[in-house]
Amino acid sequence: MRLEPSGRLDDLLKAYPFLLEFLAGLSPKFAKLRNPVLRKTVGRLATLQQVAGLGDMEIDKLLAAIGAEIRRVTGEELRPEAAAGAAPAPFRDREARLEVLKDIIRDLHAGEDIDVLRRRFAELVKDLGPTEIPEMEQRLIEEGMPESEIKRLCDVHVQVFQASLDTQPPPQTLPGHPLHTLMAENRALEERLLDFESHLSALKAAPPMDFPRDLREGLLARWEALGEIEKHYLKKENQLFPLLEDRNVSGPSKVMWAIHDDVRAHWKELGEYLRKGKRDEALAMARQVMTEIRDMISKEEKILFPMTLEVLTEADWARVKNGEEVVGYAWITPGAEWKPAAAPSAPPTAGGGYARPAAAIALDTGALTPEMVNLVLKHLPLDVSFVDEDDTVRYYSDSAERIFSRSPAIIGRKVQNCHPPASVHVVEKILRSFKDGTRDTAEFWITLRGKFVHIRYIAVRGPDRAYRGCLEVSQDVTAIRSLGGQKRLLDGE
Repeated sequence: MRLEPSGRLDDLLKAYPFLLEFLAGLSPKFAKLRNPVLRKTVGRLATLQQVAGLGDMEIDKLLAAIGAEIRRVTGEELRPEAAAGAAPAPFRDREARLEVLKDIIRDLHAGEDIDVLRRRFAELVKDLGPTEIPEMEQRLIEEGMPESEIKRLCDVHVQVFQASLDTQPPPQTLPGHPLHTLMAENRALEERLLDFESHLSALKAAPPMDFPRDLREGLLARWEALGEIEKHYLKKENQLFPLLEDRNVSGPSKVMWAIHDDVRAHWKELGEYLRKGKRDEALAMARQVMTEIRDMISKEEKILFPMTLEVLTEADWARVKNGEEVVGYAWITPGAEWKPAAAPSAPPTAGGGYARPAAAIALDTGALTPEMVNLVLKHLPLDVSFVDEDDTVRYYSDSAERIFSRSPAIIGRKVQNCHPPASVHVVEKILRSFKDGTRDTAEFWITLRGKFVHIRYIAVRGPDRAYRGCLEVSQDVTAIRSLGGQKRLLDGE
């Protein structure tokens, strides 16, 4: 056997099994080779040159150490061949690449120097496919890394892979395609951010402790207009994320949703500082939230959008198109060139589906046709959503003035995936208490956009008291709270 940079680690370990423990003791980086998954993917394919790259070790030193250990244990003399400064070839096997990416991110979270990891990535992976970063993050989450930890360092993840991401062209779609629309919204957003920044520069140039009224009013008007970003984020949350979940890609979506919520919270805080004339606080928060927004644009166009274009079908995009008009558009009017070549894909039914009888439905206190049921629910002066006993969203009332935005994409989706990651544990606690019978209702009240909103979760039970699902009822009770005295039917009319 020859001891050379291009030799396979797998061949070497088969010939000299004792080298596994030797390598594991040689460097903490090589201790990972004890992992059978890593050996079956990276270890099976890796050359010794690539192994050196994984361990951030010079290849000549690695070959010399292996040769010395073989000689010590067996007496056999294997003279290492010179590496001649050759760099390791990047892995091309998908599973091996994903293992290398996961290993890089684990080391990043453990505090490894980012420049070392950039070099390892450049040597062993080099370029990225549209789905590789999301799939890598998904696998790390499935293996136990908390979503909050992925979110905490996701910006640094991008920095490690930045050189590769920068070489990738943006997704190309026709005007009217949902991705084209989202990217057009990003361009409009960037223009408004620049305009907002110019007014912030004027504020920064103003005398210390001074916040001129006209400047404050101009910033507030632009702050309000930039709030249209909510529609952009809702389209992602309600349209793209459910389709990714259908393909078992939920981790990256949850991380991105959590960042959306950070932007929302910081944007709201910025508005409060502007209204109260808190100059320094407004400047600091504006810098933070605008960086978050720009970073999100980059993540969308370099990672999320290319991935969805590769993963989703034409029927899926038709489904997205149907739902996006429910949410609305931020700052732009979408084009009309793109026409889906397939009918919209159906939402997941979780093995159920919906009975749609043509005749009237017999109810406990009457009978209604399906059309009547739909009209009644749409005209209720409150929002209603229903989740079945398997936690699958089955229905929401599409009334004219909804309190919380919904779109058809949530139908068939697990309710846990319809809430921000920070509040999922509350939803699950309520549902558990409904299922085990310890409670039948849970209610909350909040102030939202100047409205006092009352929210109730109600356990739906059959005649046998068996849990059949959860009804969510939300109502704007601002006017109701202010009522006093009496008003008889049609009094004063």
